[in-house]
Amino acid sequence: MKHTYLYGDMNNPLDWLNDPAWLAPPAATVEHRADGSFVLRSPEPLGDYARCIGEWLEDWAARTPDAPALAERTPTGWRRLNWAELRAQVGRVAQALLDMNLAPDAPVVVLSDNAIDHLLLVLATQHIGRASCTVSSAYCRLTKDHEKVHGILRTLQPALVYASDAAVYGPAIASSGLDVPVVLSQGADALPGAIPFERLLATPETPAVRAAFEAITPDTTAKYLLTSGSTGTPKVVINTHRMLCANQRMIAQAWRFLEREKPVLVDWLPWSHTFGGNHNLHMVMCHGGTLVIDEGRPAPGLVDKTVANLAEVQPTIWFNVPRGFDMAMPLLEADEALARRVLERLRAVFYAGAALPQASWERLQALAKRVLGREIWLTTSWGSTETAPAVTSAHWRMERAGVIGGVLPGVSLKFVPNGEKLELRIHGVNIFPGYRHAPELSVQAFDEEGYYRIGDAGFLADAQRPEQGVVFNGRVAEDFKLTTGTWVSVGTLRLRVVSALAPHAQDVVITGHDRDEIGVLVFPTAAAMQLPRETLHAHIAQGLAALRAEGGGSSQSPARAAVLDEPPNADAGEITDKGYLNQRAVLQRRAARVAALYADAPGVIRPATSSKVSR
Repeated sequence: MKHTYLYGDMNNPLDWLNDPAWLAPPAATVEHRADGSFVLRSPEPLGDYARCIGEWLEDWAARTPDAPALAERTPTGWRRLNWAELRAQVGRVAQALLDMNLAPDAPVVVLSDNAIDHLLLVLATQHIGRASCTVSSAYCRLTKDHEKVHGILRTLQPALVYASDAAVYGPAIASSGLDVPVVLSQGADALPGAIPFERLLATPETPAVRAAFEAITPDTTAKYLLTSGSTGTPKVVINTHRMLCANQRMIAQAWRFLEREKPVLVDWLPWSHTFGGNHNLHMVMCHGGTLVIDEGRPAPGLVDKTVANLAEVQPTIWFNVPRGFDMAMPLLEADEALARRVLERLRAVFYAGAALPQASWERLQALAKRVLGREIWLTTSWGSTETAPAVTSAHWRMERAGVIGGVLPGVSLKFVPNGEKLELRIHGVNIFPGYRHAPELSVQAFDEEGYYRIGDAGFLADAQRPEQGVVFNGRVAEDFKLTTGTWVSVGTLRLRVVSALAPHAQDVVITGHDRDEIGVLVFPTAAAMQLPRETLHAHIAQGLAALRAEGGGSSQSPARAAVLDEPPNADAGEITDKGYLNQRAVLQRRAARVAALYADAPGVIRPATSSKVSR
């Protein structure tokens, strides 16, 4: 039977969402336990998956050698690789690594942003059974104090260090004290002893690469990823080939359209994080799609590049964090032709990394209806660095944000009563075996049944219909009590506040631990910063009043707010590469501002006497 659902029937443009050939129908089983906990599972068994990441590369290079695989902008135009070229270059770099006789059991470490050379090195490393580790470039790019990246390098003890440009990353490498090979794509002659990347690409491949590739097992470590801790040295998460390959099979069994049409992505999400480096990158690798590396990101002056790339390439799936969508929206709303180019070929608009405020959801759908005459499919997933990453998937049409989907095949999701919440714990072949060189932390990460303690909370959207999915209910450790003894659910309240203050709040931080009432620190949007202060404060006061009018008591009604003049500081850990706020880091760094908020200092905003607000 032939299906033609790229845009769907214009009378019902999302009808393909109900076709089981394109998306798995929602389904779930529940095991209730005597202690009040219960386990949610998919009734669909997990299918066969690849032995290792390199099998995807070998397969598509043989089956579709001329199909486009990678592209990136350069100063002279696009650099592109098809699947055959990608495999050939990976083989040459892999041979160069073998010829170096690198220290065993030590990772190849990358310090720079997403790029084709970066990916060639990572894939080559994995192709011969070694581990890679991409470190956030922010530790070098956004600071002159390199102590944090030096601490990470001491923890990783790399066999080799790579970076794109000596001018940007050379100072951090040179001052690290490491005595290991250094590879640079640009400026190798500026760093004594550094190896130009071109030399690796010029190395002829020998049968030794194939021999190393055949020796890989599913439990071989493919990469290390660092958790984004706000203080101290991040934990080093082991990611095996089994985890990563099995997780793509799980996703494909929910998103069945991936077997019918190759994904085309324009993606900026950093490979130092599991969203970009595992979920998105591996989706392209697994299904023989095309990845256009986006040099933009959700930041002033850079989001314009992202939107331009989206319009030129017209991807089939748009992956982003909520902040990324919010920053792109003003550009799209101001230019309907541009918005139409960006949206018209999309199969899905996918948000993750942080919860999406309902106001952002409605704004995206309003734009789609205006420029396309139809809605678009907004969807999400949930997981972590330790889960490869997807645990759930919303593989059906949803009317609003909040649900994080149903459990994927091969995963068991346990709900454990914890105070006033249900703590989520996970078991499956996509779960990491532990933290590198940290046996005590590894033991603490799992409960007595071997379920991973992710630290998030959730509940069933409909207890009588578990197939309707799970609602995210914040981080267990973020929640706090007011002095009245009332619990405050930070994650859910944050979303309500951002929506109530739309379009003036980019994000907010919830305050009130051991205090009488909830407060809010507001990071304003760029447009809001242009308003007269009195006007902005009036809008926020009216938004707070609207929240109070909705009811919910003291735990859902912020009684005071303050606008922050300084944006989130990535170098201080307040915001990650993916663009989401670290609530704890903001509260720690801005403790004086929190104290002023509760001391009724100038600039404190109280709810208006009327909740009527002109948007």
